[in-house]
Amino acid sequence: MISISKYTKSLCTGLFLSISLVSCTSESSKWDNFTDDGTFIVHRRQSPIGEETYEVYTENDTIYVKSLQGENERGRISGVLSELRLTKDLEPVYYSSKRISKDTTNILEVEKIGPEEITVWEKHFDKVTQKVSGHFFPLHSNIPAGIEMMLYHCYFKYGQESLPTFPRGEVTVTHRGKDTVTIGGEQRVLDRYVTTGVNWGGRTIWLDESQNLVALVKANTQIREMIKEEYEEALPTFIQGNVEEQMAQLAEYTQDLKGPEYPVVALVGGDVVDVAGEGVRKDMTIIVEEGKIVEIGKRESVKVPKGAKVIDVKGKTLIPGLWDMHAHSNQVQWAPAYLAGGVTTIRDNGNELEFATAFRDAIAKDGALGPDILLAGMTDGPGIKGNGVIRARSVEEAKETVALYHKNGYKQIKIYTSIEPEMLKVLAEEAHKVGMTVTGHVPALVNDARLAVEDGMDMLSHYNRILGALFTDKKISDLGPYFMVDNEVTDEMVNDAIAFYLKHGTVLDVTLGLGVIRTLPKGEPVETLEPEAYRMAYELFEGKRFRAGASEARAEKLKQNIIKSAEVIGKFYKAGIPVVAGTDNFAPGFGLFLEIETYNKLGGLTPLEAIRTATIVPAKAMGMDDVTGTLEVGKEADIAILDKNPLENIDNIRTVSAVMTNGNYYESEGLWTAADFTPNRDTQN
Repeated sequence: MISISKYTKSLCTGLFLSISLVSCTSESSKWDNFTDDGTFIVHRRQSPIGEETYEVYTENDTIYVKSLQGENERGRISGVLSELRLTKDLEPVYYSSKRISKDTTNILEVEKIGPEEITVWEKHFDKVTQKVSGHFFPLHSNIPAGIEMMLYHCYFKYGQESLPTFPRGEVTVTHRGKDTVTIGGEQRVLDRYVTTGVNWGGRTIWLDESQNLVALVKANTQIREMIKEEYEEALPTFIQGNVEEQMAQLAEYTQDLKGPEYPVVALVGGDVVDVAGEGVRKDMTIIVEEGKIVEIGKRESVKVPKGAKVIDVKGKTLIPGLWDMHAHSNQVQWAPAYLAGGVTTIRDNGNELEFATAFRDAIAKDGALGPDILLAGMTDGPGIKGNGVIRARSVEEAKETVALYHKNGYKQIKIYTSIEPEMLKVLAEEAHKVGMTVTGHVPALVNDARLAVEDGMDMLSHYNRILGALFTDKKISDLGPYFMVDNEVTDEMVNDAIAFYLKHGTVLDVTLGLGVIRTLPKGEPVETLEPEAYRMAYELFEGKRFRAGASEARAEKLKQNIIKSAEVIGKFYKAGIPVVAGTDNFAPGFGLFLEIETYNKLGGLTPLEAIRTATIVPAKAMGMDDVTGTLEVGKEADIAILDKNPLENIDNIRTVSAVMTNGNYYESEGLWTAADFTPNRDTQN
C-alpha cells in the first residue's frame, strides 16, 4: 500500500531502527476500522527534494502507521522506511525506521521486558535498561511526518504537559495561534504549535481541525519544510509562521539573558591580545561607552569613569570577538551558542531569505541577543542537483537574483555548484555593479578554481576546490578525494598558485576543520576531535556525535590528505593571501575552535596568526576593519574573554568565559545553558 516515489528508485538497505513493545488489547474507539493515506512534500530551503507517502489503518486491535520517505538531495538519493504500531488507546507497541542508503545499516531497538522496564539499544551504544511509567512515544530527531502525525494524536489524548520519548528526551507542544490558508479557493483555519524535544530548539507545526499534521518547518543544521501535498500552495504561510516563532524564541533569549545595560563598562586588569601587532599587552583596562571602545591603557593609568560598570578580568586574556566566515545559522539557538564560544560576527553563507533577514535585523535593529550577521545570498543553477529555491538559470534570473539580494541588504552573492559558466559571469558583473562581492563554490561546469576567479569570484570556499589552482593541467573533478596525496605538489606549483591568488586579491574560506572531522573512522565519536561536543543538546547531538565515518585505511589516507592540504594553505597565508576561518555549520563554537587549532597544528601558523584568520583578516575581507576585528579605540567592543592565554597554547582558545558585543556583557556558561549545551549530559539515557 506504500508507493515508492521517483526519489527512491535506486535505494538500498541502510539504517534500521526498531522498537518492539508488548501489545495489549484496547477498547473500541474512533480508531475502529480506521483508514487514511497521504503524501508530504519534502523541501530543503523551500525547494522540493522528495516526498513521503504514508498510510494509517486499523487491523484487529492494532493501529498501523507506515511511511516511506524518499529524497534526491543535490543528487544524493536516500530514503527512510518506517512503521509504528499502537493500540486503539494510542499506546505505542512497536516502532521501526530503516534508513535506506548505499551501505550503512544503523539499528535502534527498544523492547519491553517488564511492566515498567524496557531495554534500549541503538547504534554506537551498549544496550541499557530504562524505566517506563505511564505514557511515552518512540522517536528520533528525523522522525517521518507520517509518524509525527500520530505523536500529536497521542500527546493530546494523554493530556500531559510533556511526553517522555525514547531513546531519550521529552516532547512539549505549545499552541501559538491560528492561521487561515486558502486551499483550492477555500479558506481553512489551522492551529499553529511549537514542538520542542524533537529537533534542537523548536519546530513549527500546523494541525487541521481533526488534529492531523498538515505542515511542519524544522531546522537543526538546515531548514526543511514538510508540507502535505494538498497544502502546498500555502507554503509561504508556513515559512512566515516559522520565522515569527523563531523570532519569538529569540526575544525570549534576549529577555532572559541580556541583563541590565550600562552606558559605560570598564574591563579592568586583563591581558589584551594585539592582533594587529605582536603579542600581549599585560594588565590593561578597556573602557567601553555605548558599545564602542573609548580608551585602552595600563590599569594604573586609566581612570575609570564615575558610575561605570566595573568588571574584573584580572588574569584573563581579551581577544577581539571571533568571526565564523562560513555559517548557516538556520535557527535562533545559534545566537546564544555562538556568543558562548566568543563569536561576535558571522557570515551566513546561504540560508532562506525570510529567516536570514529577520534574524539579522532582530539583532542589528531591535537589539536582540546574537552575533552580528552578514549575509551571502545563495543561488544555484538548473537541475535536480540545484540547491534551494533561488536559481539563476538565465540572464534575466541572474539579474533578478542580484537585485533581490541587494534590495534585502546582502553583502554577497553565494555561488553554488550547478551555476553555469555564463551565468557566473552575469552574476559577478551585476553584483560588482552594486558594490556586492561574489563568494562560494567553484561550479561543477566551471571545474577550475582559476577560471572561477577570472569569471568574477572574489572569494572561494572549501580547500578541496581552492587547492585545485595547484593543478593547472587537471580539472577539479579529475583530482579525487586524496588529490594532495596522489599527486606531486612542488614548490613551483605552490608559488604559481600563490601568485595567481595574490594578483586577483582572492579571499580563501577553506573550512579546514570540516576536512579534519571527515577523517574520523567509522564508529569513532566526535569527542575525539571536539572534547566538549558531549555538551550539545541531545537532539543536535544525535546527528553530530557519530558521522558516517570512513574505513581505517580510508581514514588514514584522508588524514594525510588534510595534513598536506593544511601545509599548503599555511604557505598561502604566510605569502599574504587572506585566509579566513569558517566552519560550514558543524557545531556552534566548537567547530570554530577546531578550525583555528587546525591552522596552528597542521598549517604551521603561529597561534597569533591562527587567531587572525578569525578576527582581523575576515574583518578586512568584508571591508569592516575600520569598525571591528581588533581591540582599538574607536572600534566596536566585540571582545572574547578567555581564562587562559591562547598565544601560549592554541588549545586555550576553548577557554572562553565571557563575551562582550553590541554593548552587552555575557557569561559564557549561561549562554551555553540557554542554547541547551549542558555539561555532563547523559546522551545514552
